[in-house]
Amino acid sequence: MSDFRRTDRGNFRHRLEDIIMLMVLARASKCVGRADIIEFGRHNLDKLRKLGMLGKGVPSEPTLSRVENGINDLDLADRMQEFAQKYHLELLGECGIGEIICIDGKAERGTVQENGRNPDIVSAYSFNTGITLATEACQEKSNEITAVPRLVDKIDVSGKVVTADAMSMQKDIIDIIRRKGGDFLIELKANQRALRYGVEDGLKAHAPVHSYTAGPELCHGRIETRTYRIYDGLEIIADREKWGGNMTVVEYEADTVRKTTGVRTSEKRLYVSSLPVDTPALGDFVRSHWSIESMHWGLDVNLRQDGIKRKSPRGARNLDTIQRIVLSVFSIWRGLRKKRTDKNRGVAELMRHVSMSFTRLLRFLSQK
Repeated sequence: MSDFRRTDRGNFRHRLEDIIMLMVLARASKCVGRADIIEFGRHNLDKLRKLGMLGKGVPSEPTLSRVENGINDLDLADRMQEFAQKYHLELLGECGIGEIICIDGKAERGTVQENGRNPDIVSAYSFNTGITLATEACQEKSNEITAVPRLVDKIDVSGKVVTADAMSMQKDIIDIIRRKGGDFLIELKANQRALRYGVEDGLKAHAPVHSYTAGPELCHGRIETRTYRIYDGLEIIADREKWGGNMTVVEYEADTVRKTTGVRTSEKRLYVSSLPVDTPALGDFVRSHWSIESMHWGLDVNLRQDGIKRKSPRGARNLDTIQRIVLSVFSIWRGLRKKRTDKNRGVAELMRHVSMSFTRLLRFLSQK
């Protein structure tokens, strides 16, 4: 990282890399606020100094604040992307299957801008490796439409499947994915009114090419049965040339029964995809997209992201980047381990483990 401070004059005490590493190590050890980070540094100061860090002591809370708001958020996000790439291909090779890249936005609810909105960060998340590959910031939720093309340009999607919600069902986004050699599966809602209602009417007049049912499955107190129906878009989508070629329509229907109350609910969703109709288990791609929602949930539950207040969008994005680095570290550790029990350990369990002592944290980071 380039140092934004005037290091050639003034009261310059702490190296920028020391402060950033202190933030990463402390947040991996369940520290939430700046006061927690400072206490973590003071408690482990001797051990940190043996690593060549914090030679002049622990930075103050105002110093941490200035660094969080002074670092170039674009540069820090780029460094996170470089860090992810160092392990991404290695972990992907361990998986042995085609990669699914999930794209979605997350509002930074701990920060409120002058217009009353929360800054929004769109991320590309690898389902196979559990790593955030890249992020792109936008000021308002509607700006995801312009942020997603920039995000897709940052990553390699050739031979991969990109999944996204209905906000990404835009011609420019579809064209970029196709041009870069990728496939897509995107939810279809009323933001594409003519396409959505045209598909709904077409489904009534056509039989699915394939259909299959998964479940019943007990999960989170619900018994869920999922039915997938696969249709050939050639017969249903009238303006398919606008979207760059042939498309497949996936109808997803879920019947859910609450185990405790017996209340039954039903939900139906539509997806469009560039994948062929005969692609095995297209429904698995639908479920894979929800992994990015789980990652966002982990940012809030394990790292308390929404509960941390930041006054500026830059500070909010830098916080988000550091927290995503922490989650990636845990995903990389699990991906490199050979034992199944290690691979199945959750982030909360690993954070509890490393937070018990600084020695455990260093041993954890040094394992391969």
